[in-house]
Amino acid sequence: MFLFESIPWQSWVAWLVVLAALIGFNELTRRYRAAAWAMFIVLPIVLTIFVWPTTAGADSSTGTWFHWVKVYSALAGVLGFMLIRYHKKVAANKWVLIFPAAILAINITEACIRDFQVGAMGADGVIDGVYMLSGSWNWMNGIAGLINLITICGWFGIFVSRDKSKDMIWPDMLWFWIIAYDLWNFAYVYNCVGDHSFYAGAALLISCTIPAFFIKKGAWLQHRASTLALWMMFTMAVPSFVTDSDYAVAASGKPAALFTVSALALAANVAVLVYQIHTIRTRKRNPLSDEIYSHLPAYQEVRDANLEKDEDASNFVVETKKPTATTRH
Repeated sequence: MFLFESIPWQSWVAWLVVLAALIGFNELTRRYRAAAWAMFIVLPIVLTIFVWPTTAGADSSTGTWFHWVKVYSALAGVLGFMLIRYHKKVAANKWVLIFPAAILAINITEACIRDFQVGAMGADGVIDGVYMLSGSWNWMNGIAGLINLITICGWFGIFVSRDKSKDMIWPDMLWFWIIAYDLWNFAYVYNCVGDHSFYAGAALLISCTIPAFFIKKGAWLQHRASTLALWMMFTMAVPSFVTDSDYAVAASGKPAALFTVSALALAANVAVLVYQIHTIRTRKRNPLSDEIYSHLPAYQEVRDANLEKDEDASNFVVETKKPTATTRH
């Protein structure tokens, strides 16, 4: 196969189970506060003390600085988002809304650093328990990630939904940015931990994209943080699942495959950047303070679906047409 070596039937079953479990636990912790406390506060404390020092040690495929930083940064994101969601005074402070963008930017930066690091290694062999092949694809995808980072926008438009789940809604984070992120992040996982990418690339990314497109629109970052934290906790506790078990799927390691996924990621993110610059210029948006895509129906659908009918939407940017002529009475 092009991206992976042979994928046996039990691996496909395991992939579907992982996908369903991530979506299911995300929904459980999204809807029930007590479940979120247990999953994202109590469980990580237990794992940090009793499990991860053994399972994610220096000789394991998850024993690198990146995996340890990733699990705690993902958990920090989840807990920070819970503060915004469940405490009105926190959400009312507009400067707090910089936090979601900041934690997302930090996570993207971590991955970009790792891609550049692998690119500079000149690697062609097993490193940190996984096969790595350094090449131009690492630099291409690192650049794609930086572009993805600078196209984050509209964080001052984040608000908490008025339904029972109190989701953190980010209307300006629309489908085209999410797809560009998915392509970049898959390429990162494929480049740097290729043998994890069948699950940690494809299944994990789809597990937050499906809810963002079909279950709770506008809450992609919340879905992403939760599913990432869940996956990182699992894979650090059971690293052999993706490398040495009967369900493991190895990446093909083909230079053509590595180049292709990184080239697609770079092209998609350049396209988003070009469109964003065009929108900023033609609609005179300030990318540091304005919501750039408020004129799009997709933005307005997300905003309206998460506000009560009598909610004052005056704080949100809505495109209006200026009158072309004055009517006399």
